[in-house]
Amino acid sequence: MADPFEVRMRFTNQLRQLNASVTSAQKAAQYALKYRDMAEDLHSCILEQLERNNMNTRANIMYFIEHFLDMAHRDGHADYVRMMQRDIIRVVDAVAPDDGSGAANVKVARKVLQALQHKSFLEAQAVSEIEEVLKDRDTAAQDLALSSSPTNGDALGLGDMPPSQTMLAPRKGNVPPKLDRKQVEQRIEEDRERHKRLRENIWAVPQGEYAELDKLWEETSDLGEDDERMLAEEWEEWKLAHQNSCPHRREAAAKARAAEAEKAAREKTANGRHNR
Repeated sequence: MADPFEVRMRFTNQLRQLNASVTSAQKAAQYALKYRDMAEDLHSCILEQLERNNMNTRANIMYFIEHFLDMAHRDGHADYVRMMQRDIIRVVDAVAPDDGSGAANVKVARKVLQALQHKSFLEAQAVSEIEEVLKDRDTAAQDLALSSSPTNGDALGLGDMPPSQTMLAPRKGNVPPKLDRKQVEQRIEEDRERHKRLRENIWAVPQGEYAELDKLWEETSDLGEDDERMLAEEWEEWKLAHQNSCPHRREAAAKARAAEAEKAAREKTANGRHNR
């Protein structure tokens, strides 16, 4: 039997080394599935790494969660899915904190939440409620950035001070820490890599017996007068093409039209006599 401490440490290292590649996510997911008898402990590892690492690593773990739940569901390991459903709010709080430090991760959280909803891992109502919170955090982060970035010295009350006394004091308040240059470059590169792979999954259909039907139903507009007129025209065209598809049908159609014309002529003659 594997040592629980060693399993935990190796999984922790794999989470820290996640990047934009699918291979790294699959490797970590396979490791967790291999030691599924320690599911609760490994799940707690995910939460701890989300709360302790920098924002880039948190974003990578958020993307990893989608791959992880896919593989866990496919292999029939419902415990991992259930625990993630239970702690999804804690996960989002760690990925995009309310102090503004995770403003760059708000879009990441939204994207993964929507993917989990489409794959039936999360309910639509839960995702909608979380997205409302994320919307508020995104707005608050933008307001904080504006308020903490004055455009000139007058905004800080330095207009009448001599140059020797215009040294800025450290700002107080809830100002989120900035990413260093290396982290910014890493984030740009990883986002570019994910964008290149985006088209690979763009036609993915969510799971479920009627998932494809539900998807089409949601994306299709309501039936209007133009649609009804188009359907009627297409129906007439189809009937005409069907009638002309072989000599027997053409002959039958011609006889039917002749019979209708003869009937109309008799009715017209009868009406004329009646009027006289």
